[in-house]
Amino acid sequence: MTTSVLDRMKEVVADTLGLGARGAALSETSPLLGSMPELDSFGIVQLAIAIEKQFGITIADDDFGSELFATLGSLVAYIEHRTSDGRPIAAE
Repeated sequence: MTTSVLDRMKEVVADTLGLGARGAALSETSPLLGSMPELDSFGIVQLAIAIEKQFGITIADDDFGSELFATLGSLVAYIEHRTSDGRPIAAE
């Protein structure tokens, strides 16, 4: 079974930030940084660690900024770019 990067990212964001039922409402255009009180400086670090662990990537220091965490879609695009071919990643 495969799960899209967007679906996996929604789960990672919701679980990491403790969004509960609000996580189900996340979409590719959902604003993150500056729109979610849970995504403070500590939340960003937690989310970055969770993304790196979940997707097997390392977020480069040069990429770590407000543009990356602007929307759920910006995170998904980054992950797809950093994975080998952008195809859906098999669910664990």
